[in-house]
Amino acid sequence: MAIAAMTSTAHTQDRAREIGIAPGVLEPGPLNAITDVAGVLVGQVTLTDPEASIRTGVTAILPHDGDLYADKVPAGLAVGNGYGKLMGATQIRELGEIETPIVLTNTMAVPRAADGILDWTLARPGHEDIRSLNMVVGETNDSRLNDIRARTVTPAHAVDAIESATGGAVAEGNVGAGNGTVAFGWKGGIGTSSRRLPEALGGWTLGVLVQTNYGGVLQMDGLPVGEELGQYYLSDHVADDRADGSIMIVLATDAPLSGRNLERLAHRTFAGLARTGASMTNGSGDYAIAFSTHRDVRRTPQRRTEVSPITDLPNGRMSPLFQAAIEATEEAIYNSLLMAEDIDYPVVGSDAVVHALPVDRVRAMVEARER
Repeated sequence: MAIAAMTSTAHTQDRAREIGIAPGVLEPGPLNAITDVAGVLVGQVTLTDPEASIRTGVTAILPHDGDLYADKVPAGLAVGNGYGKLMGATQIRELGEIETPIVLTNTMAVPRAADGILDWTLARPGHEDIRSLNMVVGETNDSRLNDIRARTVTPAHAVDAIESATGGAVAEGNVGAGNGTVAFGWKGGIGTSSRRLPEALGGWTLGVLVQTNYGGVLQMDGLPVGEELGQYYLSDHVADDRADGSIMIVLATDAPLSGRNLERLAHRTFAGLARTGASMTNGSGDYAIAFSTHRDVRRTPQRRTEVSPITDLPNGRMSPLFQAAIEATEEAIYNSLLMAEDIDYPVVGSDAVVHALPVDRVRAMVEARER
């Protein structure tokens, strides 16, 4: 089987702000991406073979470029609807920290992606004595556009995504773990956005990356896009599974937060998800992971072995970050749709053809509102 495996770089299409959709009141960072949070790296491997109905991949997020196992980052987890296979979830909740890259892929590839994280981590210098590791792997089910039973993703693909991770612009749409996903009946994918708080509110940066594969009644910055275009859940008044699916939301911030406040922050991303018209149905797996990159809250070997003072943003200063999480999540989801491309070949045994969101029609709706 000839599968094109590519590490992805950014390409030019219309992001939300380029067509006049700029949700919220806070300003994005210079890249409007999760990599606006200093030190965060993203790597993607995209696997495509139309003849074999393969369209899947891997997306890796590294909280920093150092030793992730030695210098663990505090983290929090929120679950909107738990129909999913998020590996490593219980230890995030128990210890409030992450010690590996976060890898996103398809449902059937979770064990192999975890094996890739394990291979990569154990091979790194200084890790000769590791006897336990909490690999974090999230997923959505891309079987509508990908022959998921072929189990194309290998541990080596996960390693390639991790090792290719860089800062800078992040490719969106049909790339990495978003290569075969569907959102609101249109082509979904990878999307990202960021917000930077004013200095008077701390000056912190927050970024979000999403893997969209869910349904509902699409709204974009208040515009009833799904209804206007005649494509939405329950449009024929018959309950079906078109709104089922999943979303993985990964949030990074440089604010010094505890695991407890990171969990609170993760929960706020679902408000951004709701703004897009998500139905969060029975068969949808909706997960958010949030972590802090601030050096003063990292769980270093010294801090893990003795009582240590840490920097901690107080509860009373969290609300601006909550707003940033809502806005960045909402816009990241829009970018995942707007940057996606048509899929015009079916999966083996299926007649599924999924089109990209018609950007010109959405642009026209934006322009009509502004007149």
